[in-house]
Amino acid sequence: MKKSISTLAAVFILAACSNNQSETTAAASEGSAQTNAGQSAVVDDVSNPNIVQVAAKSPDFTTLVTAVKAAGLADALSNAGPFTVFAPTNAAFDKLPKGTVEGLLKPDKKDDLSNILGYHTYVGVLDGALLQDGAEYDMVFGGKVKITRNGDKSYVNGSEITSTIKTSNGVIHVINDVLLPK
Repeated sequence: MKKSISTLAAVFILAACSNNQSETTAAASEGSAQTNAGQSAVVDDVSNPNIVQVAAKSPDFTTLVTAVKAAGLADALSNAGPFTVFAPTNAAFDKLPKGTVEGLLKPDKKDDLSNILGYHTYVGVLDGALLQDGAEYDMVFGGKVKITRNGDKSYVNGSEITSTIKTSNGVIHVINDVLLPK
């Protein structure tokens, strides 16, 4: 009888270990699939949100977030950075000629869209003392932007920076115009 109980216990232990190994393998496979999704797919409710997460939660940036995803830049802007994004609001995109945004969102215009969005992005944090009158900065996809000041207001290429949002991987400067590379 003792031998039967020992054998039965060994079978249960082996079954439990085998079942646990299957769960571990399944979890590892699932984790691997998520890893292939890119940085923007990481779900983290503990850390401070990054640029893409902040923009995605705001009703003022739905067009920008759609454009960032269409250009394939969501993962890049979710990485550690730091980045500065001069973020046009939906109202800024609405100022463009009718059909412009829709045209840029087409797959064959991905490069053009990436260039425009890259002209809104700087690698590094432009804040405070760096937003001085006359300062110029090279943007990610070429071209320079110029900072001007009038009293306590800052402007990028003549577009007022209406607010600033700090994120875990940089800063968002909200603007009411779409900056176009020259």
